Amino acid sequence: MLDIAVTNAEWMLHDVLADVLDPPPPVDYLKWAEDNIVFSERESEFSGPYNRERFRYFDEILRALSPEDACRLISLAKSAQLGGTVLANIFTGGSMEMDPGDILYVHPTEENARRWSKMKLSPMLKGTTSLRNIFPMKARDGQDSVTYKERRDGRGAILISGANSPASLSQVSMSRQVQDDLAKWDMNSAGDPENQADSRSQGREFAKIFKISTPMVIPGCRITTNFEAGSQEYPYVPCPHCGHMHVLEWENMFQNLDEDHPEKAHFNCPECGCVIEDHHRAEMIPYVEWRASNPKMKRFHRSFYLWSAYSPLQSFERIARSWLAAKGDPLKEQTFWNDVVGKAYRILGESPPWEDLRDRASEADYDHGTIPAGYPLLTCGVDCQGDRVEWQVVAWGPNKRRAVVEYGVYNGHISDEICQSNLNALLKQGFRNAYGRKIKIDLLAIDGNAYTEDVWDWARKHPAGRVIMVRGVHPESAPLLAQVKKERNRRGKIVRYSKRFYNFASAVMKMALYRNLKKEDPLERGFIGLPRGLDDEFYRQITAESRQAVKAKSGFTRYLWVKDPSQANEGLDTHLQAEAAATRLGVRSLPDAEWERLMAERECPPEDVQADFDDLLLATQINVAADVQDEPQNDPDAEKKRIQNKWRKR
Repeated sequence: MLDIAVTNAEWMLHDVLADVLDPPPPVDYLKWAEDNIVFSERESEFSGPYNRERFRYFDEILRALSPEDACRLISLAKSAQLGGTVLANIFTGGSMEMDPGDILYVHPTEENARRWSKMKLSPMLKGTTSLRNIFPMKARDGQDSVTYKERRDGRGAILISGANSPASLSQVSMSRQVQDDLAKWDMNSAGDPENQADSRSQGREFAKIFKISTPMVIPGCRITTNFEAGSQEYPYVPCPHCGHMHVLEWENMFQNLDEDHPEKAHFNCPECGCVIEDHHRAEMIPYVEWRASNPKMKRFHRSFYLWSAYSPLQSFERIARSWLAAKGDPLKEQTFWNDVVGKAYRILGESPPWEDLRDRASEADYDHGTIPAGYPLLTCGVDCQGDRVEWQVVAWGPNKRRAVVEYGVYNGHISDEICQSNLNALLKQGFRNAYGRKIKIDLLAIDGNAYTEDVWDWARKHPAGRVIMVRGVHPESAPLLAQVKKERNRRGKIVRYSKRFYNFASAVMKMALYRNLKKEDPLERGFIGLPRGLDDEFYRQITAESRQAVKAKSGFTRYLWVKDPSQANEGLDTHLQAEAAATRLGVRSLPDAEWERLMAERECPPEDVQADFDDLLLATQINVAADVQDEPQNDPDAEKKRIQNKWRKR
């Protein structure tokens, strides 16, 4: 006889109601990290399970991200490589397991988003047991793709977007967000992407939005603006000698820095004055305490600041050496300030007065058209206008120094044969240095943003090692110089000039140029030499732009470099193009030994002046002919002496 077990319907109802009404366990990101996050040797020098004791300063940030904290916004302004991605991954992965729902993860661009998805998110989903059981990780039924990851049971998904794509920031409603690398977000075709992303959580009363980034430049840095609008929480640690709670500040280390002994970098306790060294950090970090400078905002917007001095991933000595390597170079100083100190770099938005530059040039020790001693490399920038071509030659030396050599204008369009002939002659002529030697332009960079095909028609007649095409790009997060990606013409065919076409960060270079133009010591790092004899118009043009707040139609304020409407700026453009050529030659990282070699070759006493390339080629041909022929039809030694004497007389 078959026994059939029949349950009590009332009991079943109670069991179902108990499951439904039973509150979920608390969302504890700290415990989830300890149970699930494991660093590989490739990811971190501290491989193994997440060690809460080592990263104690993350505890409060993770608590703020949990539903137990009433705040809606959490901002973190930080140094680079400090573990921000780990925090974002814990927030994302822990939420998907412990409190499922939809998460919007936004990067500066769609390309960044795809790279993060492939290199960070997918490995985490595959390598974390609890997440591997939740996500299918198969491109099936649209549940898994590079930009969309959905739970097996459909209870939540991760939507990965780029701030440059307004379409990806619309028609979704999200209870959680991560806005990564926020300082690098730029305006998109629909307006301000940060406002667009924030609005995606507008209808969720208990939403959490995590804004995280290394700062860039101020005014205009998004993460700095968010930090200042929030609770402004700093990590206080106890002095290992007296117990006084204080913040480790870069200014404290800087005041005590011995440039000859960076290995002795340290802090001093503001209370007892005792020295705080690198080995003391392990004693202080376990007792870190976050204190708010603007506590009234803690309920709504908690903002945190953290920099490298707190991290076991970077020693005090490395921080000091990073500063010494950057000191005096505005571009490197910005990188140090952003990536190491974790603060925004303040840009000088105003150019130096052109009259001051003109007056300084009047006292220079060299004339325009000549190269002063100590600047062996030569580059040229060319800007194409509708009825003329303007050019500027700049010489480069060690220690990031440069000297303006000459500025000129050729009438006619770049497509005109006469204009092209003039540029050909410019490449051949050379400029005399302080030792009487003529130095030819090592690399010429011509603007390819306008009249591109005409520019290419001229550029392709010269080797890529002598002529490149360039164009300036405005984002302040752009790399200093980057090869243009494959471009296609209207017919969809890849254009040939892509291989020698480069984008350069014009906004970044302008900021550094204006800082360096104010330096008056010729030996100072980054000094810019100005020659006697250039017209006032040159100095007006090179200082024709300033960084200003520009309000868009959407109401969002952008900071852009704006030209004086009454003043031409080709002097500035050609200088930046010449700098792009110098960057291509590697002057920013050229070792001292290479500079010494160039000096020895090009800065010789007058009696050692050699003929230019054409004369040397002729002399070589004569020598070769003399070696081959037994009959002395010509006197090669006499011919060589003739050429050498001609150049000595010059």
